[in-house]
Amino acid sequence: MTLVSAFDDDALGRLDAVGVTEAIRSGAVSRVEVVEAAIARTEKVNPHLNGLAYEAFAAARVRAAAKTPYGGFFDGVPTYVKDNVAVEGMPTMEGADAWHPRPELANGDFARTYLSTGLVALGKTQMSEFGFSAVAEHARLGAVRNPWNTDHTAGASSSGSGAFVAAGVVPIAHANDGGGSIRIPASCNGLVGLKPSRGRLPLDANMRQMPIRIVANGVVTRSVRDTAAFYREAENVWRSPRLEPIGDVTRPGRPRLRVAVFTKSVKRECSPEVRDHTLGTAALLESLGHHVEYLDVPPVPESFIDDFLLYWALLSFALVRGGKSRFGATFDRAKLDNLTLGLEGFAAANLHRLPVAVARLATLRRRMLSRVRDYDVLLTPTLADVPPRVGHLDPSADYDQIIERLVDWVAFTPLQNVTGDPAISLPLSHSANGLPVGMMFSARLGREATLLGLAYELEEAVPFRLVADTAGAESDIQSP
Repeated sequence: MTLVSAFDDDALGRLDAVGVTEAIRSGAVSRVEVVEAAIARTEKVNPHLNGLAYEAFAAARVRAAAKTPYGGFFDGVPTYVKDNVAVEGMPTMEGADAWHPRPELANGDFARTYLSTGLVALGKTQMSEFGFSAVAEHARLGAVRNPWNTDHTAGASSSGSGAFVAAGVVPIAHANDGGGSIRIPASCNGLVGLKPSRGRLPLDANMRQMPIRIVANGVVTRSVRDTAAFYREAENVWRSPRLEPIGDVTRPGRPRLRVAVFTKSVKRECSPEVRDHTLGTAALLESLGHHVEYLDVPPVPESFIDDFLLYWALLSFALVRGGKSRFGATFDRAKLDNLTLGLEGFAAANLHRLPVAVARLATLRRRMLSRVRDYDVLLTPTLADVPPRVGHLDPSADYDQIIERLVDWVAFTPLQNVTGDPAISLPLSHSANGLPVGMMFSARLGREATLLGLAYELEEAVPFRLVADTAGAESDIQSP
């Protein structure tokens, strides 16, 4: 076991993103100092975590040293961007190495909003190939490892972002979520991970072209106030006219909520240990005055997992079959992993089933509303079990093995990607072997403020742990 911490007595210290902002504004630290601290931290821990996909340190230094502030609330706060959105001057490889990279000529729609909040991008973070797996492991690019224990996965697909924020490299990083990819690494790494409502933040053109827009951009952070502040500031830059604004959420919510709890997915009951953590969280909610009801049967149609898997496979089919037109003449499908190719083959063999599957998914939100209309919030574990060891979801293994293990573990998160509802993973528990265990709360479309208010309340009741709080964190990374 190796526990990895980048926290140090430097300009970043143990500050969250709001804390760094306040320190810069007060003159206690400079933008240059915090960016240099984040670069040094990256170089210190990346050999152990493998979270870096592309470094843009020189450009970050230039921006931090500019005499005129860039603007935005987070002006000068260092961050990373996941390697599947367009950032000017950086290549976009989507967790693959199947074509020759080309620097982007301009920021995509999301990066324009993200960086307009004042965040300084140091580069891009590793992810699973095209985001299809819940772990980032690659035969040539290596595995992204969990800073709490590098024998275990950091989750995915926003894997490098989760590992770097948890380890203390940066206080906030971009993540996005098409089946749990904000919430999964948040759970594995002990972070706050809010998947917002569909349409809350802009998407790049390639993600807008999906038949069902299951992907949502967001961030992973170490504090509820950082997540709340990011959405407040993002709304100042770009706001969806179809959604009620989140606004400035700064404290616990006052209304007592009606909460439904279930620990069984369509496919399985979660592990006994995770079930106990979930029921413990439910008991905490009751002690805080919320009304909690326990559901023996999940309020999810039995067809959901099969339909979602087929839709997931359709996305792979489109990427693999259209690879040369999208990524250029150097695209080589032989360099893709067995999960991507297995999903493509599964879609090809089941194209006749797609119309019915997509139709059912398109009406899922309406069907779910009729089943959970009496509740304000749903509580489930984020994942069905604790983070597995690296290799458990090896994408070079047989496809049938990979997909069986993947569906078994990622049993709860895809639901809100299809309904479009918001959901947040909070680091409320730790397993017997010391790994974070996230609890997931979801609400109706546009109700992020409800989730953030509840998150503040739970953070006060159960303060979130940092990797740096664990004894020996500094000494463990002295040897690779």
